[in-house]
Amino acid sequence: MRMIKKLVGRLIFGFAKVLSHTLDGLVYAIETGVLLAKSFLKGCAVLISMGGCLFILLMIGPLGTLLLRNPVALPLLFLIMIFPVIGAISIVYLKYIKYITTKYLFHLAEHLMDSEKVQYRSFGEFKEDFRRAEEERIRREQERRRQQQRQWEERFRQWHQQSGGWQGTYQRGYSGGYGSQGGFGPTGGNPYEEFKQKYRESCEILGVSEEADQYRIKLAYRKKAKEFHPDVNKDPQATQKFQKINEAYEFLNEDNIQRYQRMQ
Repeated sequence: MRMIKKLVGRLIFGFAKVLSHTLDGLVYAIETGVLLAKSFLKGCAVLISMGGCLFILLMIGPLGTLLLRNPVALPLLFLIMIFPVIGAISIVYLKYIKYITTKYLFHLAEHLMDSEKVQYRSFGEFKEDFRRAEEERIRREQERRRQQQRQWEERFRQWHQQSGGWQGTYQRGYSGGYGSQGGFGPTGGNPYEEFKQKYRESCEILGVSEEADQYRIKLAYRKKAKEFHPDVNKDPQATQKFQKINEAYEFLNEDNIQRYQRMQ
């Protein structure tokens, strides 16, 4: 009986590993599709904002004819429009399923292979673990982001005080004129110049332009993270590169993207 339990445990363990990799691949594919769909829709919005007449000309031209005559084109366009919403919901659900299912199956396998050391836990306990883990992850990310923003704002405030007040310098800084202030070290001790330098370096690490939006940045991050993940890349420097990639992506958040754009 004990041998049968061990055999069943090994089978469940193997199935859980396959299921985990399958769900990871599915989540990755959906996330990539969501990002591409958002980039496409944003491009369409920019095109429309540049001039409604241009959009109308495109629609009554060959492109419009193709959309109206092709029975697949309109449903495909509709799918692209709703995919970001459907995809986002699917990603949350799949991550939830992956966590509680695979965790439970791994635990069950270990329990069957050695019931004396591993005490059985119910499926419901793993659901509660997931809920708590997600709440904690979101809380940590939000706090880390707020702390980063507070640190930059404090440095900007101190620099303004040292530079003789808020009048004029603030406006010159956000229009790109801070580089001429000088006087406080390699970059003049100027937090605006240091911020822009860090932004450029982060873009270089991810291989994106300084004009990239959050969707392109996330796509580039996913590609780089997959390439240099220590579990996949056996290069001795992979862990260090992976850490830099994560730091660059964390820095290129929406708040900092908007801040950098205001500085130009």
